[in-house]
Amino acid sequence: MPKKLNRYLNAAQSAKIGIWDLNLKKETAFWDSVTRNILEVDDDFIPVKGSAIDFYQKGENRDRFVSLLHHAVEEGIPFHGRFQVNTAKNNERHVECICQVIFKKGKPRRLVGTFRDITKKQNLINELELNVEKFSSLFSNANDAIFIIDTSDGLITQYNRRAAELTEFNESELIGSPFSHLLIGENKKDSFVFLEDHILQDNHIINEAILKTKSLKSITVEVSSGKKFKVRDKNYLVFFIRDISNRKTAARYMNMLSLAVSETNDTITIADPKGKTVWANNAYLALTGFTLEEIVGHTPGFLSKGPETDVETTNLMRESVRNREIVKVTILNYKKNKEKYWYDLNITPVFNQQNDLIYYIGIGRDVTIRHSKEIELNNLLTVTTDQNKKLFNFAHIISHNIRSHTSNLAMVLEVIEDADTTEEKLSYLPLFKEATEKLSDTINYLNEIVTIQKSTNLSKTKVNLKDEIRKVKESLALVISENKVTVSDTIPEDLTLFVVPSYLESILVNLFTNAIRYKSPKRPTTLEINCESNGEHTIVNFKDNGLGIDLEKNGHKIFGMYKTFHGNSDARGIGLFITKNQIEGMKGKIEVESKVDVGSTFKLYINEK
Repeated sequence: MPKKLNRYLNAAQSAKIGIWDLNLKKETAFWDSVTRNILEVDDDFIPVKGSAIDFYQKGENRDRFVSLLHHAVEEGIPFHGRFQVNTAKNNERHVECICQVIFKKGKPRRLVGTFRDITKKQNLINELELNVEKFSSLFSNANDAIFIIDTSDGLITQYNRRAAELTEFNESELIGSPFSHLLIGENKKDSFVFLEDHILQDNHIINEAILKTKSLKSITVEVSSGKKFKVRDKNYLVFFIRDISNRKTAARYMNMLSLAVSETNDTITIADPKGKTVWANNAYLALTGFTLEEIVGHTPGFLSKGPETDVETTNLMRESVRNREIVKVTILNYKKNKEKYWYDLNITPVFNQQNDLIYYIGIGRDVTIRHSKEIELNNLLTVTTDQNKKLFNFAHIISHNIRSHTSNLAMVLEVIEDADTTEEKLSYLPLFKEATEKLSDTINYLNEIVTIQKSTNLSKTKVNLKDEIRKVKESLALVISENKVTVSDTIPEDLTLFVVPSYLESILVNLFTNAIRYKSPKRPTTLEINCESNGEHTIVNFKDNGLGIDLEKNGHKIFGMYKTFHGNSDARGIGLFITKNQIEGMKGKIEVESKVDVGSTFKLYINEK
C-alpha cells in the first residue's frame, strides 16, 4: 500500500472515519476496520459488491441509497448522504456516507468513499428539532398570553396567538410597541416601574396587574417572568400573562359562600373525588367535637361510626359515592366523646363543565330530638292501634256473646211467663239456670281478658321452664295417664324465662290439655316439647300428633273466642283465646303450624325484656 494512502488511512481511523473501496470491474470491495466496527460485522466477513445494501433500513432510506449508488455506478455521479442502517447485531445507527467516482477511459471504474457513525450527533439534532417543535407548539397554543420583550427598550418583539386574543391588538399594533402600555397603573410611570422591576430582578416573579385591551376593557391578570436570555448579544425577557378575572370573581364568591356556610346551623362537609374530607364548617365541628385537622384526609363518616351504626346505611352511602349518585340517609353516628346522635345527611356529587367529578358536598343536621319524638310517636301509634284492635274485638265479643246469652234468658223468661201453671213454670227453671251460668262464665272470661289487656306493668320474674313443665305434668298426671299420652321434652335443666308466672302456668295447662283433648284415635298420643332462640325471643315448641287443624279454612280464627273445630262436647273455644292474650300481654306472640290428621305445633315466642 503506498505510504501516502497508508497515512491517509491511519488519519481517518484516528478520526473514526471509515474508508471503503468498490472495484466495479472486479466486483470486489474493501472495508477498513472502522467501517467494519460501525456495521458490527465479524473479522472474517468478506464484503463484495452489493453487501452494503442489506444493512440500510428498508423503505425510503434504502431506496434512496440504492438510487444514489446506481447513478454513481452507471453515470459516475458522486453522492453525499445521511442514512439509517441496522448493524449485523441489529443495532440502529445513523451514518454519513460520501462516495467519489474514479474514472478510467471515461467510464466509472472504482467507487471510493468514507463512512462515519453520526448516531449521537443525529440524536442530538432530532432531540433539538423535537424541542423546537414542542416549544413552537407550546408558544403558539399556550393558554397563557406570551410576550418576548427586548430588555434594552421594553418593546415587544414576539407574541403568541393567545396574546392577540387577550389584548385584541393585531401584529402591526403589538410588534415594536411598549409592553408597559398594556398595563394600567396610576400613571405611565407606574407601568414602566412595573416592567423595570421584572427586568432588573432577573428572577422568576409573579404579580397581579390590570391589562387594558384595545376595546378599553380592564382585565385582572397574573403577570410572571423568568430570567433574561441572550441571543446575538441582545437580552430578552419572556412575560406570561394569564387572565384571572374569573378566578378573582370566584374567589370573592367563595369568600361570601364560605362566610355563609360557616355561620349556618346545618353541617357542611366537602370531600375530594376519592371521598376524603378537605373542609368542614363550624357547625359540623361543633356537633361532632372533632377538629378540622382530625377529619381532613379521612372519609367524613370514618370517625363517626360506632357499634350501633347501621351497616346497610353505611354501605348504601359508600355505593352511592362510588357510583357518583345523590344519596339521602338518616343514620346513627357517634361524637368524639362517644355520645350517640341521629343525623340527616344529603350527599351530592359536584361536576365541572367537562363532567369531571371535582368534589362531594355533604349537608347534614342533628335530628336526635326529632328522631326520639318519631320513635315515641310510632310506639304510641302502635300501642293505640293495638288497643283499638283489641277494643274492637272486645266490643265484637261483648255484642255477640252477651247478646246471645241475654236473648236466651229473654226467651226462657217469655216461655215461663206464658206457662199456665206453677208446675210448668218451675219446669223451665233448669233452662234459666243453665243460661245464667253460661252468661256468668262469659262475664268471667271477659273479665279475665280485660285484666290481661289492661295490665301494662306486669310483674315478670325469672322462672325455671323445666320445673314449670314438671309441675303441670304432675297436676295433669291422672288425665295424661288415662289418655295414655307420652310427654317428652328436651328443655335444658338451667333454662329460665323472664315471664309472669301465672300466665306461663295457664299457657302450659292450655297447651297440654289441647294436645290431650284433640288427640287422634288412630295412634298413640305424643307431646314433644323443645326450645330454640332467634336472638330476640326464646321459642318454646309444643308438637303433638293429634287431629290437626285445616289452617287454610280455619287459620284466621284459630285464636278466636268460642272457636272450636272438631265438635268435641267438652270444647269451649276459650283456651287458645286466653293463651294468645296472655302471651301478647307479656309482649310475645304465639304461632301455629298444623296439618289435618298429622298434628299441630304451637310456637311460643317469649319476650324476656
